[in-house]
Formats: sequence, C-alpha cells, structure tokens
Amino acid sequence: MSRFFSEKYAALTPYVPGEQPRDMQYLKLNTNESPYPPIPAVVEAAREEAARANLYSDPTALALRQAVGARYGVSPDEVIAVNGSDEALNFAFMAFCDDRRPAVFPDITYGFYPVFARLNGVPYEEIPLRDDFTVDPEDYAARPGKTVFLANPNAPTGIFLPLAAVERIAASDPARVVVVDEAYVDFGGESALSLVPRYQNLLVVRTFSKSRSLAGARLGFAVGQAALIADLETIRNSTNPYNVNRMTLAMGKASLENDAVNMQNCETVAAVLDQTAEALRSLGFTVTDSSANFLFARHPAIGGEALYRKLKARGILVRHFSLPRIRDYNRITVGTAEQMKTFTAAVREILEDPS
Repeated sequence: MSRFFSEKYAALTPYVPGEQPRDMQYLKLNTNESPYPPIPAVVEAAREEAARANLYSDPTALALRQAVGARYGVSPDEVIAVNGSDEALNFAFMAFCDDRRPAVFPDITYGFYPVFARLNGVPYEEIPLRDDFTVDPEDYAARPGKTVFLANPNAPTGIFLPLAAVERIAASDPARVVVVDEAYVDFGGESALSLVPRYQNLLVVRTFSKSRSLAGARLGFAVGQAALIADLETIRNSTNPYNVNRMTLAMGKASLENDAVNMQNCETVAAVLDQTAEALRSLGFTVTDSSANFLFARHPAIGGEALYRKLKARGILVRHFSLPRIRDYNRITVGTAEQMKTFTAAVREILEDPS
C-alpha cells in the first residue's frame, strides 16, 4: 500500500473472490454461477437499453421494484434495488450496526460479513456453528441488541435453517434488525419473505446472480417494511444514487417477467445436485445436506487442499477454504449433468491413484 492510505483501513483484509485463472480452459465449479445463459428476452432487453446508455439510469429503479413487487406480492416501497446483493449487505452494516448495535453472524458463513464489519468499523461476534454445521437459533435469540446476519441456505455448507427458526430469531428482539441473506434460496428451502409483513425488523436480501443467470450483470434487491427500506435508501442516495445501470435494470425486469424459466433451471440444478451428492457418497465422501446450488464435501483419504490442487491440474476448479474447521472440505458448484459427470470421473481417478 502507499504511504497515503488511511490508517483506519491499513489493517483491512479484503474479501477474496473465487479465482478466475486464464492460463487454460477450466471447468469452473468454484464460484456458484449458473451453468445456464440468461433468457433470450433478458439479453434483448439489455441490447435495447444499451442504445440509451448516454442517459443515466432511473435512480429510483421503479420498473424493477414494481416487477419484484408483482413477483413476490410486496409493495415497491418495500423493495430496494442494488448493485449485487453485496451492496445491500454493506448498506445494512452501515445503516443498522454501530458501537451500540454490534453485528453477529456464524463463524463459518459468507466471508464478506467480517469484511463489511471491519470496513465500517462495526464490532462483531462470530458464533460457532454446531458440530454438524447447523445454526442454533437460540445462540442469536440470547444476544439481544446485536444485528444478526444469516445466510440461508448458509455458505459454504449449503445447510438451510427452517423458517420457524428464522422467525424465532426475529421475534426474540424486535429492537434489532435481522438480515437474512437468501442468495441460494431458490434452489431449496423456504424464503423468509412471508415473514416481512409481521416483523418490522426483518430484512431479506436476494440476488439475480445464481438462480437467474445474471452474475455478470450485478443485480440484487432487498425486501423489508417501508421504513427499513427507507433507511437503506438514505444510505444508497448518500453514496451512489445511480447504483444500477440501465442495461442491468432492464435485464432484471425481463428476467422476472420470464421467471418460470429461471425456476425450472433451478429445479434442474437441484436434481443434478442430488445425483452428484449420491455419486460422491458412493465414493466415500461426507457431503452436507445442501439446499443451495453447490455441494460441500470431504473425503477421509485425501485432504481438501490436495483434492483441490489435483482437480485444478485436470482443468477443474472447485473452492477450497483454509479455515481450520473446514479445511478438509471443498465447495463444488453444481453445473450441468455432463459437467458433473466429468467432475465425478476426475474425482474417481484421483482416489484410485492419489499419488
């Protein structure tokens, strides 16, 4: 870093995205992207708006918020549009956390939570998951006054926390905000959106990246009661009121208008996930019960990092984490049926000759 870098950020360790190597053509099973391209109507919507790229995008994102409202039965003033769900999460750390309201989240979860906390100078506590990697809702109910961040399904485990448990946490302290990060909920589990009318303190964050094939477009949204969304809008309009570009807004609206296709793709991914999990278990892997679009698995005969490296040498990328509790595991994005057959064949070869 330069000598000009602010001391308040000098100790900041940034989030590390999944690797994107360019030295060869890889089968990418490391960043939880959809294996399917965007719907043709979505691509056409972007093309049409590109002709007007000389004009600013709608800072209110009204058409998209209306489309979200129509899709999920909420009012547009209960929706904020954001540049990827990460932006909504960062806004939530800014809006609902401070020295009086520290953040709390699991010790094994989305790696951006501690980064956002440190970036915004927010005290935080990491609560260990149970031995089976599940969340104990009583851990959060017993910590009133702390803003809760929960990925559900969780990442990188893929395990879903039942809706009744989410409600238990939200009801335990109406004076603090509970943020439910549902990046993967379209692949399994049940959304907490149905709880929003009953809980003023509940914020549900969603993305178009995974289930709607728009990771490269950077689009997300959050739903909460109007006063909560107004808080986030204050932050957004104080940082970047044109946060979502014209093309992406149009793509999001078109995607929601054709959402049956997206949801069918999610069902296909879920079916391939089940098939792949069964194949891995037959090879001796321990695999968590994932409700997401990825698997979390380990094998007793080979370490997580060693398997990751051997797969990479064969042109297959998976995600390995070095945290002590999960370093024997790898996170494997679910691709097409053919891609997963290629992956399992490579794993079988490695296990047969681990040298």
